[in-house]
Amino acid sequence: MSNFNVLRTNHTSFTVSDLDRIIGFFCDGLGFQLLNRAPRDPKLVQQISGVAGADIEVAYIQGPAHRLELIQYHGPADRGRVECRPCDAGYAHLAYDVDNVDAAMAAARAYTFKELGAPVAIDKGPNTGSRVVYMRDIDGITVEFIEKAA
Repeated sequence: MSNFNVLRTNHTSFTVSDLDRIIGFFCDGLGFQLLNRAPRDPKLVQQISGVAGADIEVAYIQGPAHRLELIQYHGPADRGRVECRPCDAGYAHLAYDVDNVDAAMAAARAYTFKELGAPVAIDKGPNTGSRVVYMRDIDGITVEFIEKAA
């Protein structure tokens, strides 16, 4: 038993290569709200992250009942890219209930998202009857769109 309480989820964070593009996806494509966008003190970022030479800009986006933190690193110069598959440990995705999977897919495609597979109808579990699709952008951020059965 722990001697503290988790009060709520504060945010989910993703590191991105193009803050403008991903803000466009979440705000213009999905209708979320940009709360804040600003650079951060490199010394503080280095202390928090352990990344020498960290130079970042951060945006906070508010979606339905959940906040996202989107970080673009401008330094250090030796930044890499992670390419996880859904079967790889550490893989994560965001799942959104939508009223129209096809329209959500079209909106996502406008911001470099591509389907990982075809949309399918779920036949078991809590989403039985729902139509779902996984889409991933050029940074590896994966979203799942779920259209519940009528």
